[in-house]
Amino acid sequence: MTVFALGLNHTTAPLDLRGRFAFTPEQLAPVLRGFRERLQRISEVAIVSTCNRTEVYVGARPELVAPAVEWLADVGQVPPQTLRKHSYVLEGGEAARHAFRVASGLDSMVLGEPQILGQFKQAVREAETAGTLGGNLHQMFQRSFAVAKEVRTATEIGAHSISMAAAAVRLASQLFEDLRETKVLFVGAGEMIELVATHFAARQPRAVAVANRTLERGEKLAGRFGAEAMRLADLPSRLAEFDIVISCTASSVPIIGLGAVERALKQRRKRPMFMVDLAVPRDIEPEVARLSDVYLYTVDDLSTLVQTGSEKRQAAVEQAEAIIETGVQSFVHWLDQRGSVPLIQALHSQADDWRHAEMARARKMLAKGDDIEAVLEALSRGLTQKMLHGTLTELHAADGEQRSQLAQTVSRLFLRSAARPAADDAKR
Repeated sequence: MTVFALGLNHTTAPLDLRGRFAFTPEQLAPVLRGFRERLQRISEVAIVSTCNRTEVYVGARPELVAPAVEWLADVGQVPPQTLRKHSYVLEGGEAARHAFRVASGLDSMVLGEPQILGQFKQAVREAETAGTLGGNLHQMFQRSFAVAKEVRTATEIGAHSISMAAAAVRLASQLFEDLRETKVLFVGAGEMIELVATHFAARQPRAVAVANRTLERGEKLAGRFGAEAMRLADLPSRLAEFDIVISCTASSVPIIGLGAVERALKQRRKRPMFMVDLAVPRDIEPEVARLSDVYLYTVDDLSTLVQTGSEKRQAAVEQAEAIIETGVQSFVHWLDQRGSVPLIQALHSQADDWRHAEMARARKMLAKGDDIEAVLEALSRGLTQKMLHGTLTELHAADGEQRSQLAQTVSRLFLRSAARPAADDAKR
């Protein structure tokens, strides 16, 4: 038994392909159960799904990697070879290292961004709900949380980066001279929109609105920023009012089409529109980017702004990698020990069988009136013979180098306590 990670992210797959494998939190539990039904030899599976990545973490034997790839390809409705071209498979320590790096924000578009840790914890909760977490994955994820916390507190990994939200504000500031004169529309009411709205609200735009499928949730977010709440159905007719549109919903199809934007531009008399599509799959049809008065950015477009480097930042990365490596080695050691559990259980079972057999023989001897010292002698001799029989048989059957290696192993296993007093006497 090992753990492996099957995934695709912003460095291996284009946005539209990632969109095929994006899962909402509500979809995760049924998808996990479907995975386990399809691959019945797998009991441990969890899925991390964000705008930048979809990763399937599995506790199983390595030969089950190929069936897992085929399952994920079916879910995304792409040929398996297409998925293999744009994905990665990592096993054992490499899978753990990747999970620890992701949870710590080292594998994100925004170095050190904190949202990914919450998304990891959401993945664990959904796997627990679906009953697919298992001991190996539980241990790996709990260790990833501990490592991420240490990275966050012991390094400055998040101090030298620009968040997606800050990047969006920076781009908007390049187009509009004064953001206080702009009207901003946020489409969606999730965590990412809340983060972006917080950054834009600090610039005090002239008007802010929140459009959401569920009006009650939209009103709740709008109330935080003194904004107007509107229904998503009203968006096409009101799109022209806004200079800046930021969208991030869980819709499986675009909700802002080319035609709606063209009509809005006509009403705006060619005044420019700044649009950011943070959703995966896309919320805004990609053809909108071709319009001359629209400045449309996706999550991938923003990556160039957030990938900045400095000596200080590199030092933080190196420090974080060292913390992660320590965590990986500890987990690998635990996983190796975990692999010997069936053998340990079998040894205990065998020893119990021998003990019960000798105890039964001793009781019979006592019932016949045998001397208690003779019974104890027979009991101890019987247990000793049973314990040594297999080892002595193997020693007698072995020859040459094999016998020499076996003799060393037997010495370590059976003569350790005898060797210590001799060593202690030599020191006196």
